[in-house]
Parts: sequence; C-alpha cells; structure tokens
Amino acid sequence: MRILTFISFCVLQIIIFSFATLAQSADSIALNTSSEDLLLKEAKIQSDRDSTAQAELLKAIADIRAQAALAKEEPTMDSRARKSDSLKRASLLSKINKLKSTTPGYPVMLYQDTLFSIYTRIGSFDAKDRAAAISQKIYQLFDAPNFDPELLTVLENEESYDIVYNGQNIIISVGLLDALWVNKSSSELAESYISKIKESVVKQREAHSFLNLAKRIGLAALVLLLMIGMVLLINRFFRFVASKISMGKERLLSARRMRKLKIIKAEHIEQALLRVNAILHIIILLLSIYLTLPLLFSIFPETESWTDMLLGWILNPLKIVLLSVIDYLPNLFRVAVIFFIFKYLVKFTRYVFHELQRGNIHLNGFHSDWALPTFNILRFVLYAFMLVLIFPYLPGSSSPAFQGVTVFIGILVSLGSSNAIANVVAGLVITYMRPFQIGDRVKIGEAVGDVLEKSMLVTRIKTIKNEEITVPNSMVLSSTTVNYSNQAKKENPGLIVHYSVTIGYDVPWQKVYSLLIEAASMTVHIEQQPEPFVLQTNLNDNNISYTINAYTKQPSKQAVIYSNLLENIQEVFHREQIELLSPSYHVMNRK
Repeated sequence: MRILTFISFCVLQIIIFSFATLAQSADSIALNTSSEDLLLKEAKIQSDRDSTAQAELLKAIADIRAQAALAKEEPTMDSRARKSDSLKRASLLSKINKLKSTTPGYPVMLYQDTLFSIYTRIGSFDAKDRAAAISQKIYQLFDAPNFDPELLTVLENEESYDIVYNGQNIIISVGLLDALWVNKSSSELAESYISKIKESVVKQREAHSFLNLAKRIGLAALVLLLMIGMVLLINRFFRFVASKISMGKERLLSARRMRKLKIIKAEHIEQALLRVNAILHIIILLLSIYLTLPLLFSIFPETESWTDMLLGWILNPLKIVLLSVIDYLPNLFRVAVIFFIFKYLVKFTRYVFHELQRGNIHLNGFHSDWALPTFNILRFVLYAFMLVLIFPYLPGSSSPAFQGVTVFIGILVSLGSSNAIANVVAGLVITYMRPFQIGDRVKIGEAVGDVLEKSMLVTRIKTIKNEEITVPNSMVLSSTTVNYSNQAKKENPGLIVHYSVTIGYDVPWQKVYSLLIEAASMTVHIEQQPEPFVLQTNLNDNNISYTINAYTKQPSKQAVIYSNLLENIQEVFHREQIELLSPSYHVMNRK
C-alpha cells in the first residue's frame, strides 16, 4: 500500500512539472520582444531541471517496484525481521522497567527550571555527563546574542533524532533507549524536548532583561524598607510592653498578698516578666527578618531556589510536627480514655478506704489504720497498670532509642534502689504487723521516743530531749521493738513502771512493802487500780532487793513518773529513819 502511494505521488509531481512548463511557455509568448532572450534562457534551464527531477522520480519508482517485488518474493524473511525487532523491543522494555526503581534521573536545568531528566547513557557518556553537557549547551543558547527559537529543529538520523540549533550545533540526541524509558516514540520525545527548551530559554531571557532587572531592584528596595519599618514597629511595641511591666511593679508592691510573700517579691516578678519580654522580642524580631528573606530572594531568578530552602527549614519541621500530631490523635484519644477511667477508679477507691478509716464501713479482720497505707499501695498499683496500658500509645514508644532509655533507667533503678526496695517491703510488713501506731512511746534499738511518722521507707521518732531520730524500716524490722503505749490503752490495765531498792535484813519486809506501796500511791500518773505491788527480787549478802511495781496510763510521761517515784521513796524511808542501801556498800565492823 505504501509503494502504491509513493508511485502516485511521483506521477503527480511529473504532471505538476509538465503543467508548470506549459504555463511558462504560454507566458513567454505574451511577453514583449525586449525580454525574449532572457525568458528563453530561463525556460531552457527550467526544462533541464524538470528533466532531471523526472529522471530521479522514475528511478525512485523503479527502485520501489524492485523492493516490492523482492518483498513479494521473501515475505517470510521480512516477517521474521519484524518479529525479531518486536522481541528486541520487548526485552529492552523489560530491562528498563527493572532499572527504573534503582536508576536516578539527572536533571537538565536552566537556572531554576528543570526541563527534563536524563536516565540513559550514549557511548562513553553516562546519564550524569549527558545531563551536564546538555545543560551547558542550553546555557549557550541563553547567552546567544540573537537567539531565534525557530532555528531549533529536529533532524532524523539512522538511530536517533537530533535537536539542532541553526543546522550546526547539536543540543541533544534522542535515542531509542530514551524513548523507551518514558514510553514514547523517539520523534515524540524529541518534539517534547524541543518545545521545553524553546519555552525555557525564551522565559529566562525575558526574566533577565534589563527592564525586569530594574523592576526587581526596585521591588527589593521596597521589601527592605518594609522590613526596616516592621523591625522598628516590633522594637517600639516591646519597649511599650516593658514600660507597662515596670509600671505594674507598683501595683504588685501595694498588693497585700505580695507584701506577705518573703520568697517571691515584686522585683522578682518584674525581672522575670522583663526577661520573658526580651526573649520574645528577640525571637519575633529574628523570625520576622528570617521570613522576609525568602520574599526578597524570590524576586531574583538567581536566588529563587533559596526561597524554598529557607522556607523549608521552618515549614518542613512544622509540617512534620503537624502531621505527627494529626497521626497521633487516635492514640491520644485512647490515652485520654484510659487516663480518665483510672482517674475516677482511684477516686472511688479513695472514697471506700476513707470510709473504712472513719469506721463507716466495716470489714472483718481489717483494721481502720490499714486503710490509708492500703489505699496508697492500691493507688500505686492502679497507676502502674495505667502506665503499662498507655505505654504502647506514647509517641516513639516503639523506637529503639526510647526502648533503650527505658531499659537503662530500669537498670539504674534496680541497681541503685535495692536498699530502698528493702525498706519499702519492710514498711509494708510493719504496716500490717501493727507493732506500733503514730504517737506510741516505743524503743527501737537504742532509741526511745514517741512515733511521729510511719512512711514506706522510714519511721521517725522524737525522744524526751526533743531529738528527732529517723530509723530505716529495714532496721525496725530486723531489730527488737518495745512498745510502751500498747498496754496503756483503754481496754488494757496500763504500763507497769518499776524500780528496785535494797534494804538491810534488819528491816522487816512487811514494813518495806507498805512504805514502797505508799510511795507509789503518792506518785503522779499512777493508777490506784490495779494497786501497786512489791516483789523481792534477790537476797544479797548484806541486803534484800525489793522492786516496786505500779500501773500508769501515761507511758509518754515515764521520766516524770520515775522522778516523782524516787522522790517519794526517799521521803517515806527518811521519815521512818530506814537507810536505803542503794547503791550497795560493805559495812566494816570494828572490834
């Protein structure tokens, strides 16, 4: 079909040439005689040209017919060739599709415009070198004094299409691999490239014209003036704020609450506010100048790329933060739900244990003094469980860095808090053993005093000399504890105070008993019921040891009780002229 079309085209050309010759002959007859010689010469030359053209066309037709005959004789070979070409093309496409995911494209640029990208190599030139060479030649077109975009043309070669300027300078050669890479034909890709080159060069030449440059300089000057005015306004505003802060100092000094404060004074608040004002002043000033620079750089094509870079330094982190916050909103909602559930669960637990402490709720075997420590333990367990549930939803909880920090903190806590954990465990045991209560007079080790505080880690007691002693709970648990107050409570008879004296054998023990009981009955804070009693504790070589025992409900006043008891013992025995042999001594009889 193509051969018949070509033959028809050649015949049409011959006919056109023949009519042209006849027309020229007719015109030559109508001319005047003065130009007959010139016209005859031109007609002869044109006739020679037409003959040559006709000969070339006839030769071309003969060649086409020969090729058609050859094609008819060898159809199998032609189909095999076409099949081989299609297989080769499919193989190249398959390889290119595999390379697309790993092969970078190198941009061809004119200033900040990216025209297209190069992915393939030609000969010894790889894609990067090709892109650099093409960009350099486009810059040469831009610098040409009399650039004419119409002089950019596409020439077809055997294996490629060349984009040529002025018929000589080859800008780029578009090969089969280039076309296959973008799923286009070589001619389509070449036309696409030439249109982009023309558009970009014309655009940049217009942008860099003298008139546009003058406009940009004027606009840049205007932007600088506006920036200076904005800086002056910012400075004036923050000076105004600073003056208002200084004026407000007088009001703070006159306020009653501020006059009562000794740690935080009005001067401190003024200095803090002025410092905050100065920091905000610097931040807003720098931010305003920084945001003005992209506007200034966007005016000139040479610095236009800096605009995106400067804005990206601020906008990209903000964008990342904003997107992270938006992505985190579902997890934040889960965290909020878990938090509020446990918050109100802890409130309900606090209410129940406070009622147990007040005695409004009774549980068999549960003492009221257990309520507060039990609530503290349960609250700790609930909050720990809440953290376990919330942890997977925290930002960065799955990152190796976050996990490494938590493991490190856990190791530090486990290594550095062994004594603290031992004290906590001892505190729990002491709480539920109930060896003493707040206010009890106790003896822990060598320390004697009233219990001031029981915490999870330590127990604090105050001696009769107003000394405050802090005893670790592990020591309390491992040492002997004497509680003087437990038996002095309402349901018990009281604490027995006792003191030993030695009296000679010459005094009847019944007399000694009555005198000691009399002295005990006269002592302050001694209970009359049960009555005081005396015990003989030892028969010594020269005397007898007697111990007076009396009950008291005031164990915390033992020092006063013992002092008054000793005074009364001395008084009653001195009245009866009975000698106290304490401390003991030896009597030497002289003969």
